[in-house]
Amino acid sequence: MSIEIKVPTVGESISEVTLVKWHKKDGDWANRDEVIAELESEKATFELNAEQAGAIKIIAQEGATLNIGDVVCSIDTDAAKPEGTAAAEPVATVKEEKPAEQPPTTEPKPPTEVKATPVAAAIIADKKVDVKEVTASGSNGRIMKQDVMDALNNPGTKPGTVLFARNEREQKMSNLRKTISRRLVEAKNTTAMLTTFNEVDMSAIMEIRKKYKDKFKELHGVNLGFMSFFTKACTYALMEWPSVNAYIDGENIIYHDFCDISIAVSAPKGLVVPVIRNAESLSMAGIEAKVVELATKAKDNKLTIEEMTGGTFTITNGGIFGSMMSTPIINIPQSAILGMHNILERPMAVNGQVVIRPMMYVALSYDHRIIDGRESVGFLVRVKELLENPALMLFGKDPVKSLLEL
Repeated sequence: MSIEIKVPTVGESISEVTLVKWHKKDGDWANRDEVIAELESEKATFELNAEQAGAIKIIAQEGATLNIGDVVCSIDTDAAKPEGTAAAEPVATVKEEKPAEQPPTTEPKPPTEVKATPVAAAIIADKKVDVKEVTASGSNGRIMKQDVMDALNNPGTKPGTVLFARNEREQKMSNLRKTISRRLVEAKNTTAMLTTFNEVDMSAIMEIRKKYKDKFKELHGVNLGFMSFFTKACTYALMEWPSVNAYIDGENIIYHDFCDISIAVSAPKGLVVPVIRNAESLSMAGIEAKVVELATKAKDNKLTIEEMTGGTFTITNGGIFGSMMSTPIINIPQSAILGMHNILERPMAVNGQVVIRPMMYVALSYDHRIIDGRESVGFLVRVKELLENPALMLFGKDPVKSLLEL
C-alpha cells in the first residue's frame, strides 16, 4: 500500500512552506516517525516525519514552495526492508603533528584527532599538511582528498578561494527572511519610533558573577550570564511603567500585568525572537535555563511557532558581536525593545575622581504613539539603577526606603 505524506497545518496564518532539505533519497527506506525532510514556514523550520515505515517516493523537490495539504512524497509500505546498507567509506584518523621543539614554559598538548579518508590521510602524512589549513567538505567533518589538494594548491589562503574572483550568485530568499524583511519595514513605517540612550556601570554585576558563578553553576546547572540580570531588571521596570509593556490594537491600548520577554537570537537561517513566558515570576536560574533552552533550539532550528508567538517586550544583545551602540527596531506589535551592547572599560568621573569602569551603552527604541518621553527615559533610568545596584532587585526597590515606607 502506498500512503501520501502531505504538508501539515503549522499555523492559522500560514498557507505555504518551502521544502528546505530532504534527509532521504528517492527509493530510500524510512522507519516510522523517522525524520525525512525539513520544511520552512515564514516563522519557523520544522521536520516532516514518516507516518509509516516503507520506501520513499519523492514528489516535491528541494526549494519548492508548497501549499498546506500538498503531497510531499509517498511511502510504499509493502516494499521489502533492505537487509543492509552500502558500506560507508572507511575513515582514517590523522594526528595533527606539533612542532618538534616546544618552548620550555609551554605545556605540551595531546594531538588532535581529525577524520579523513584513507587517501586524504596519506597525502596529509606525506606532504606534512597542517590540518588547520584544510577545510573539510565531507560528512561529519571528514576531510576528503580534494580538500587536501585545495590546501596544497592555495597555501596561506582559505581553501577553495580563487584570487581576484568576481563571481556573483543568486539565491532565493527564504520564507523566514521574507518575513523578517516585511516585519522590519512594517515596524519602521507603522510606528512613531524613537530611541533613547543611557549607560550602565557593570562593575557590580561583574563582581557578583566573578564571586558566585561557580557556586551558581554547581547548584543550578546553568551559567550565570548577563541576560538574567537584564531580564529581571526589565520586569521590575515594566511593572512600574506599564505603557512600555503594552501595545496598540486599533483604537485601544492593551496592557499586560505579566512580562513575556522576547529575546532576539541569531539563528542559522535568520533572526528569531523566542519568548520567556512570565519572566517576572522566574528566578535568575529559571531565566538562565530558559535562555539556554531557547537559544539551543534556535541554533538547531527546533523552535516551535508557539515558542516564538507573543511577547510583550524584547531584549536584544548586539554586544556579543562587538556592537558598541545601535538603535534596535521594535518587534511589532510590541511597543519597545531594549538593546544591550559591548562592555568596554572607560574612564569615568566618580566622586570627583577619574576611575576606570566597565561600561555598557543601553538603548530603548519605543513607539512614541503610546510611550511618552518621560516614560521611556524613566524606564531606562530604572533599568540602569537596578543593574548598577543588583540588591534592589530583591525587593524591587531600596531596602532602606522600603523599611521607612518612602
